[in-house]
Parts: sequence; structure tokens; C-alpha cells
Amino acid sequence: MRQPCLQKQFVINFKEITMNIQRKIAMALSAVLLLIAGTAQAALIPFQTFVGNYGVSTDGWGSTSQSGTIRALVPEGATVVAAYLYSSTFTNPTLAGVGGTLAGSTVDYNTNLGTIPAPACCDLTAVRADVTSIIKPIVDGGIGGVYSFDITETSTSQDGSALVVVYSHPDLGISTVGILDGYARVDGDTTSLNFADPLDPSAPGFFAHMMLGIGFSCCNQASTVEVNGTLITNAAGNNDDSADGGASNGNLITVGSFDDPFSPFMPSYNEDTERYNLVDYLSNGDTSINIRTTNASRDDNIFLAVFHVSGEAGVNAPPPGISIPEPGTLALFALALFGLRRRLQS
Repeated sequence: MRQPCLQKQFVINFKEITMNIQRKIAMALSAVLLLIAGTAQAALIPFQTFVGNYGVSTDGWGSTSQSGTIRALVPEGATVVAAYLYSSTFTNPTLAGVGGTLAGSTVDYNTNLGTIPAPACCDLTAVRADVTSIIKPIVDGGIGGVYSFDITETSTSQDGSALVVVYSHPDLGISTVGILDGYARVDGDTTSLNFADPLDPSAPGFFAHMMLGIGFSCCNQASTVEVNGTLITNAAGNNDDSADGGASNGNLITVGSFDDPFSPFMPSYNEDTERYNLVDYLSNGDTSINIRTTNASRDDNIFLAVFHVSGEAGVNAPPPGISIPEPGTLALFALALFGLRRRLQS
């Protein structure tokens, strides 16, 4: 007498299993489409993604004196896993003479992130250096807090710098740090953070932060940022990280920094800090955070975007743990499962 009940339970469980698989396939297909779209419409592309017990610090600096201080906030007991220094340049696409020092050590800017093509102005180009070997010995085992590093530049075409420090700490929850860099595509860039599980922005401890690095910016030149279709600012830009107190070639840079307040919704030019709390622009059940940046005036360079979000995410990629079969195999598998589900429901 129990056999029919067991058979019914098996059918119900099998339905749940197939529905879960179908959901994973749908998410995988969505991730593929987002990845294709992001690749086709982006000059700001993923550089590094860290998933685990990670935190990140960002800071900016610029000065016509070509020397100053840039900082990082790292808690006591943390271990530096990566550190990158960026320099924003103008009218020097070959990067002639570009260089400098950090904490007394020579910086090798060996990665050219590309020049914004015409019709954008000014041959805006940014460069990147891996400075982990400089930052790590200073921070690891330190007292924690704010660390200051002396910085210099060697070319008058350099417009300032951005420092990104990624660290691990056993007391941190699971999160994703995503670093994208490159240059500002003239018709805009798109980025997507993709999650295996639906988001609950109201959950205790949930966070989603974005920091932008923008070069050759001042004087009401600005970029726009949209999050999941909502315009959150049309005033991203300015030279907020100038150490000189004015706007001149050599200090035209702004970076969303660890000590900046979050930008309010639709801020004024002076209120926009290039550091954003994305939680208010997310809905319960979202599985992606989609960001679009544009610079209509084509004279600012968004060369850096750093994300720090709760949970495990893929940056312009499928979520961790979701592998993508070849398109033909994926389509056949999906059709077979949907057909099986219909037979079970009949």
C-alpha cells in the first residue's frame, strides 16, 4: 500500500530537482548573454576577481608637484593578497617617460590599459603596475588602520594615481571583490555582477559598493552611472583627489576612496565622491547587478571600477560554481528537461 505514496513522493522530488536544474540553466544562459553583451560593449573589462574572506581599499591622489602621499585602509591581522597602482595620463599615448616611485621603490607601469579612440579628446590613457611586493611587507603584521605611502611621478603627462589594495582576513564574511580597468568607451561601458542565488538587499550585513577612478576630469566634465536601469548620477567626475586645491593638468583625478562618504542619489558635481552604495537600487530576488557608465562629453577617462559585494559573484561572467557547457549541448539539455517536466505535470 505504501508503494504509490513513495512513487508520488519520487515524482514530486524529481519535479523539484528538474526545476532547480532548469533555474541553473536559465541563469547560465543569462550569464552567457550578459557576458557576450559586456564583451561587445566594453573597454572597461574585468582584471581580477577575488571570492572569499576578502576586503578592499581604494584611494586616489594627484598633484602638479608630482610628489605626495597615497593611502590604504587595512585592518590589523589582515594579509595583503594583491595591490595595484594606476596612473592616469593625457596627450601621451606612447607613455614616454611615465613612471615614478611608491614608498621609495621604483614602480614599473608595465600594463598599458589602452587609449580612448577618436572622437574622444586628448589621447587619454591609463597604466597599471603590480605593487604587491611593495605594499605587502609594510602592511602584513602591521598595527592596522590607515597606511600612508610616499608617491612620485616622472612625467608631466601623468594626472594622478589610484591605489587598490585587496586583503584577506579570517573575520570577514564571504564576499566578492571585482576590479575592472581599461578606458572609457565613447558610447559607454556595461558591467554585470552575476549571483547563483537571488539577492536579498534587506538581509542583515548585506552590502554592495562601487568605486570609480576617473582621470582628466574637472570643471563640470562628468559621466553618468546607471544601476539596474536606474540613473543614480550624471555628475561622476571632478578632481576630488587633487592635493593642490585647484584644477590644473597634473591633478585632474578622482577616485572613490575608503574615507569618502557614499554619493547621495543624483548628487551635485561637488557631492559626487565616485563611491556608491548600490543597495538602494537593488530589488529582492535580483540575480544580477548591472552597471552602465557613459561620458557624453568624451573628455573624461573612467579607467577603473572596483566592486565589493556580499556573497559569491561572477564579474561579467557566470557565478562561481556554474559551468557553461557548449551552446548546442546546453540547448539540447534544456529542451529535454522542459519536455520531461511537462510529462510529469500531465
